[in-house]
Amino acid sequence: MAQNDARLAVITGASSGLGSVFARKLAARGYNLLLAARRMDRLEQLQADLERAYHVRVEPFCADLADDIQVEDFARRLESEGPIDLLINNAGFGTKGWFHSTGYARQVEMHKLHIMATLRLSRAVLPAMIERGEGAIVNVASVAGFFRSSGSVSYCATKGWMIDFSEGLRVELDSMGSLVNVQALCPGFTYTEFHDVLGSDRNAVPKQLWMPSEFVVDESLNALASRKLIVIPGWRYKLIVAIGRRLPVWLRLKLETRSPHAKTRT
Repeated sequence: MAQNDARLAVITGASSGLGSVFARKLAARGYNLLLAARRMDRLEQLQADLERAYHVRVEPFCADLADDIQVEDFARRLESEGPIDLLINNAGFGTKGWFHSTGYARQVEMHKLHIMATLRLSRAVLPAMIERGEGAIVNVASVAGFFRSSGSVSYCATKGWMIDFSEGLRVELDSMGSLVNVQALCPGFTYTEFHDVLGSDRNAVPKQLWMPSEFVVDESLNALASRKLIVIPGWRYKLIVAIGRRLPVWLRLKLETRSPHAKTRT
């Protein structure tokens, strides 16, 4: 798919939100793109827009990455693809409501999408990246991965796993002397369709905590050059995480029950 003189980026969850912003930013930088999502109509529209605006090659791939068979099909496609320079594991969703009363099947889908798809696709691209001695993986986690909140038990847990997995991969790659890069992108509240799909009230969160999606993506892409492992866009969130990770458990639990994140989910 990719032209010999162009880099190739693979983005999951590319039909909307941060995924589509990543696609536009990378196309502007001259990347060819392989875009995966469930909504083929949106992918094809994005393909047309990007190819027309930036003269790069864009291929849409329709897949539900919470489905075992479809994620395996996509992983095998990546294993047979030419050099992949960048994989962005962005596909994800949230649920609204208490863990014990929210549909169990939906919780399982979240774990499959955030954890198993990230695991499988990372495994698909890493061997070739390591052999070439270059490449990068960005796992789109969340500030929520550093904390817990009611109404989003599985979301916080799976995003926390993505952060831990990214760090583990980085440690392993560094111990091998590999230059392959791994990043965990951990944004806070971001203006995308994410909360609209959930039916959450944005007014429940102070305006100063919301960030433009373009800012989040720029922070991620700019940090790749410095090989920064954990990228937390926005000084407020950097401060929140820095303080939160040093709190005693009893105090952290008390604050987590009052978090603005919980207010958007319950």
